[in-house]
Amino acid sequence: MIYLDYQATTPLAPETREAMLRWLGGPDSDTFGNPHSPHRMGRMAAAAVEHAREEVAALFPPSGQVIFTSGATEAVQLALRGVGGPVATSAIEHAAVLDTARALGAPHLIPVDAEGLTDPATPLPEGLRAIAVMQVNNEIGTVQPIAAWHERARAMGIPLLVDAVQAAGKLPLAEADLIAISAHKLHGPKGIGALWVRDGLELSPASPGGGQEGGLRSGTLSPALCAGFGAAATLALERGEEDAAHCRALWLRARDLLGGWTLNGSAAQRWPGNLNVRRDGLDVARLMSECRQVMLSAGSACASGSGRPSHVLAALGLSPAAAKNSLRLGFGRYTSMAELEEGVEMIAAAAEAQGL
Repeated sequence: MIYLDYQATTPLAPETREAMLRWLGGPDSDTFGNPHSPHRMGRMAAAAVEHAREEVAALFPPSGQVIFTSGATEAVQLALRGVGGPVATSAIEHAAVLDTARALGAPHLIPVDAEGLTDPATPLPEGLRAIAVMQVNNEIGTVQPIAAWHERARAMGIPLLVDAVQAAGKLPLAEADLIAISAHKLHGPKGIGALWVRDGLELSPASPGGGQEGGLRSGTLSPALCAGFGAAATLALERGEEDAAHCRALWLRARDLLGGWTLNGSAAQRWPGNLNVRRDGLDVARLMSECRQVMLSAGSACASGSGRPSHVLAALGLSPAAAKNSLRLGFGRYTSMAELEEGVEMIAAAAEAQGL
């Protein structure tokens, strides 16, 4: 199989797996302790968690704290419910942001242009409690002007939440007040994420109970997941330039092979590990059925079963038909050029078989 769906999830790095193994802890080991227990095994596990926290914190700007969560969705909910609504969000946010914002009251949607980019000078209503703009879009790969949005939020006296799931470990994380990330999007394990909270910003607790994570998010932490997250973060920082150059080479080659296809999103302001393209008249469901050896997507994995056209592509001004003629390819660290070429050539052949 050829895996071209890196926006949905990424392969576990060997170094990540190795870091996790020690803390899975069988009955003949001393590494299965509860990190919140006061005895020696508990303190060992707690030390592993705190070491991982420091490794993950290195991804973020200085002057903040890392709160471990079950993933980015929980991190987003912790952030937005912690500050309250109403919230202004970009029209192309992930459903985790949009649905949470709706639960807090009718959100103000910030429009995007035809390339999927927001304008930080967009008029916003009074009375907002937060602004939420993602750094890299999960469907079209566009990179938003987060620094300018942070200045806008500061001028309004409200926090900026950044969904940095697709940016973490790939791009420097921009200055913000709240940043949500997920380990499995940067070659870490599924089931763990983090919310970074700028120093001095107070949130209302989301899940009271045992008082873990500064009282914001109760529950027993998994040392194995934390250790894997930390190892993945460290590796991403070490390999950042190499991974980015590799993705750029793959993106350029894929664009060359799909020269007759139309790009969705900005060609310049983007993460090159994401390629979203369309072709008029393309039956994407048929293409995916005929290219079963190629793992690709017609949009966000979280919304793939809805049957609705992508809200991201609709926000760009695409018609429902054009949105349904689109597909997304994602690649990264472990994608070889040969795999990419074989997969893209199969996609192109399947499209040509439809008479396109």
